[in-house]
Amino acid sequence: MSRRAPADDFDDAGLGVSPPKEWAAGVPGVTAALRQSYDQMGVRRTALTLLRVNQKQGFDCPGCAWPEGDHRHVAEFCENGAKAVAEEATTRRITREFFARHSVSELAERSDHWLGQQGRLTEPMLKRAGSEHYEPVSWDEAFRLLASELTALESPDEAVFYTSGRTSNEAAFAYQLFVRAFGTNNLPDCSNMCHESSGSALSETIGIGKGSVLLDDLYRADLIFVVGQNPGTNHPRMLSALERAKKEGARIVAVNPLPEAGLMRFKNPQRTSGIAGKGTVLADRFLQIRLNGDLALFQALNRMLLESDAPDAVDRGFLDAHTHGFDAFEKHVLGLDWDDVLEATGLTREEIAAALDDVLGAKKIIVCWAMGLTQHRNSVPTIREIVNFLLLRGNIGRPGAGVCPVRGHSNVQGDRTMGIWEKPKPEFLDALAAEFGFEPPREHGLDTVDAIRAMRDGRAKVFFGMGGNFVRATPDSAVTEAALRSCRLTAQVSTKLNRSHAVAGETALILPTLGRTERDVQGSGPQFVSVEDSMGMVHASRGRLAPASPHLLSEVSIVCRLARAVLPDSGIAWDAMERDYDVIRDHVSRVVPGFERYNARVRERGGFTLPHAPRDERRFPTATGKANLTVNELEVLRVPEGRLLLQTVRSHDQYNTTIYGLDDRYRGIKAGRRVVFVNPSDLAALGLDDGAMVDLVSEWADGVERRAPSFRVVPYPTARGCAAAYFPETNVLVPLDSTAEISNTPTSKSVVVRLEPAG
Repeated sequence: MSRRAPADDFDDAGLGVSPPKEWAAGVPGVTAALRQSYDQMGVRRTALTLLRVNQKQGFDCPGCAWPEGDHRHVAEFCENGAKAVAEEATTRRITREFFARHSVSELAERSDHWLGQQGRLTEPMLKRAGSEHYEPVSWDEAFRLLASELTALESPDEAVFYTSGRTSNEAAFAYQLFVRAFGTNNLPDCSNMCHESSGSALSETIGIGKGSVLLDDLYRADLIFVVGQNPGTNHPRMLSALERAKKEGARIVAVNPLPEAGLMRFKNPQRTSGIAGKGTVLADRFLQIRLNGDLALFQALNRMLLESDAPDAVDRGFLDAHTHGFDAFEKHVLGLDWDDVLEATGLTREEIAAALDDVLGAKKIIVCWAMGLTQHRNSVPTIREIVNFLLLRGNIGRPGAGVCPVRGHSNVQGDRTMGIWEKPKPEFLDALAAEFGFEPPREHGLDTVDAIRAMRDGRAKVFFGMGGNFVRATPDSAVTEAALRSCRLTAQVSTKLNRSHAVAGETALILPTLGRTERDVQGSGPQFVSVEDSMGMVHASRGRLAPASPHLLSEVSIVCRLARAVLPDSGIAWDAMERDYDVIRDHVSRVVPGFERYNARVRERGGFTLPHAPRDERRFPTATGKANLTVNELEVLRVPEGRLLLQTVRSHDQYNTTIYGLDDRYRGIKAGRRVVFVNPSDLAALGLDDGAMVDLVSEWADGVERRAPSFRVVPYPTARGCAAAYFPETNVLVPLDSTAEISNTPTSKSVVVRLEPAG
């Protein structure tokens, strides 16, 4: 049987620290996955549910966006995927009696873990103006209230429509259609806080804001860089792909401030050697770089390639035929100051030269990265420099080579493809207008950071969240919470309780929705949805479990019914789209390039691959018609004496803002989260002992004190001058106005902090 939801909250009273692990997965990974699943679902439900995860006729894991290969294992999921499924398919339920017992103020004091452990939401709930409690409300009344508030706004731009990366293609397309028919492009999403920098850099340089590799390319590569990424926790199934790449002859270079167990050694639980043996060493080389040093590293490699005597160091034929801007790029890189490189990276010249040897010995190179690269002020220049690095040797548009930004949430890439973007391209809006017979707004809308500013300043009065946990995914927690509380109305489409329900506007709605694991039956019969993975593969997802409550609506139903209430005379067939999702996919096939014959192709086993001109044809749809080599100025991030540069990270027991448990097995943390990892030499210089309790205080140009209290110091082999602590607890330290150039992504990996004794 599954366990009941905890009544008491959690704290760090039992926090334990042990040495970090030097390998990932194996028997402990299997044990942890099953324990969590049994606690949430019970034994029988666990077996029935997990065996359908990521199967061709099953449902897509609601966790990360890592792709599945053509061959599927019986257990095609990882430890954290099992935890994600267990959280959604839990047998725990939140009823109206729960909200009668717990006020909004009380819920706001609870931990993220406690809130998430209470179970599935079961009916629509309303917090009326002036009330401290949510109470039941009918769906019809909820939609009438939303319509009343939205139509009363002086401008559609006074509303913000946020999207989480879990939302399906069908729901996302219908959602953006409704929002634009309403009259605004205020469509911020979770991409704004993670891979927006990747999309910005790749769109400018190769003409498409997505990665250029497929899963099979990893198995053909000679060399794979894994930069600013911890796949053992954040994308565990990637370890299996890296293991196979190693067996096919690839070398792997890990570039990260923290040594991560998953890149040291992987014990694949699908193999006997992973259960009883030593597993596979993955990283052949570990470059322990300082935070924000990646631009300097790749510029140094590029300079060394240009100066190399090796006959194939640079692919001149490719550069002449397919690139633009070489002369300016070459002049800039050859002027690189080596002292700046060594200071920025914390590496020695010999370490960088050894990495160059790996590069010169490889014909096919892939660079993978995640948020360790995308959440700095210079993230876009850094990723552009990685593109320069690959272009120099012709490593885009050939099998076994290319750019590989590894996305987080399971359909975050698909949502953007479907039009969830505050800066839509004119071609997309033209197609939308032709298909539906209305003129969409052309002015760019608000991204996540600008949406918070607008709510803070009173320019946005209604917030609608399609999934996610906005208040815990965003920076500058105090500012964000005050901004949401200032809204006239906040509405959250959710499967489970989270802090965003407790940080509510004057009036607030909770709209419970079906999960990925559940059956979706509409007027025409059973429905399926589709998602796009991190490598541009589109496939179907079919839930099989009975819904957690008869009062749940699908995301598509919520959008279509809201649209009918707000826009009764739009002329758009919302009823038909809700009744049969094939209707939505037919619309998509005529609006979004690459989705021709959508309904037929998504029903094929394994789905279909979206076209990618740079990968498929070596055609680069940029303003120059070629891949653009760029000039990226190197600015060394210098931290004042007595300060550290902090990055926010996930524990192994969480996914994004969802906290599955209080352990971080690979880093040696048990039963707690308020820890800060610091190099022992830095602790000595700061006069701090192992186990000291400190407040983390960030320093920013505005002079505002941002404090995260009561963290235990943990000596850890991170790069000198760098520290790490878990989000969302440390989001409070990230200033709202500290963002990446161009992408406006919060700089959660470059926070200057001082450590003060806890009060």
